[in-house]
Amino acid sequence: MTGILFSLMAGSLVSIQAIFNSKVNERAGTWATTTLVLGLGFLASLTIGFILEGKQLFAWQEMQPWFWFSGLIGVGVVMSLVQAMKRLSPTIAIAIVMTSEVLFALLWDSLGWMGLEQVPFTINKLLGVLVIIGGIFVLKFGGKRERQKVSEAA
Repeated sequence: MTGILFSLMAGSLVSIQAIFNSKVNERAGTWATTTLVLGLGFLASLTIGFILEGKQLFAWQEMQPWFWFSGLIGVGVVMSLVQAMKRLSPTIAIAIVMTSEVLFALLWDSLGWMGLEQVPFTINKLLGVLVIIGGIFVLKFGGKRERQKVSEAA
């Protein structure tokens, strides 16, 4: 249950952050937004980490060197999401991001890549992803006729 609550919280925070980032991007540009977001995130993480963990914050276990680059991936995440929100509505951009996350999580799980325990691929999992993709099409194109009627009437 705790995992579900954290997942719901993460989803809501990603959506809120995307909206905030989009608003900052309107005034500051993509790279300034990315720098601000990740810089403030670094400062907040460092401060909270020292408060909660003290010296243990830097007592790292052995890990594969490429895992250290996840922060660089964050640059791509923020920059891509800011650009997507500029070109799409927040709902559509976030829906596509979530679908992409589910598709790639399914791929990583099914193949057991990056140190994950391999989880068998099933048709039910594929159908679940296809339902999500169908939902994006409904969100994006479902109300087009109604909007056309409203604009024609005006």
